[in-house]
Amino acid sequence: MAISLDEQARESSGDPHAADAVSRADAGAAPAPPERFWNLPNSVTMLRIAVVPVLLLLPLAADPASSRIIGWLFIAAAVTDIIDGWLARRGQQVTSIGKLLDPLADKLTVSTALIVMLSMGRIPGWATWMVVVIVGRELAVTGLRGVAAAGGQVMAAGGLGKAKTVSQNIAIAALIFHYTTFGLPAHQIGMVSLALATGLTLWSGYVYFANFFRGRE
Repeated sequence: MAISLDEQARESSGDPHAADAVSRADAGAAPAPPERFWNLPNSVTMLRIAVVPVLLLLPLAADPASSRIIGWLFIAAAVTDIIDGWLARRGQQVTSIGKLLDPLADKLTVSTALIVMLSMGRIPGWATWMVVVIVGRELAVTGLRGVAAAGGQVMAAGGLGKAKTVSQNIAIAALIFHYTTFGLPAHQIGMVSLALATGLTLWSGYVYFANFFRGRE
């Protein structure tokens, strides 16, 4: 067992009482304060998760006005993904539960939106493979990060991953709008963005796994 230089000095001087005092002081050190779940960043993340039940209502509220409302709610949820991380770092409120909830919120909103729109035909059947690739990649990378973290390896998000997230959110928002919005063909924009997001998903997923195995060598 490693001991401090002060302890070594006291023990070498033959003063057992001093060594005992140091041991009692170490044993009486105050534990780290407990993490607060309901801090501001985690509350913002929970608001993002609260959008998931609203997305499930899309098949029942598929008219233009309702689609726009749900589309703007999804955009607001995507923006909070940036806000909660910034708040956590700025206020030094990064917590273990926050590290779990933040990626979980992203995957829940994205996967729910894609599956719902696939079921109601806003994503055509021939594009099912795109949904499978995007959802499957999210699950695979999440598992990979867990394995890497257990081995002390950090898998940070790179530029490709961020570009994938942006194109993915644009695609989903446009497909939720579906109807012409601001004079633009939302559905067509959504499908093109979804194809781009799928390509970036495959590329960034490959980079994650390549970096993982390279770090294990």
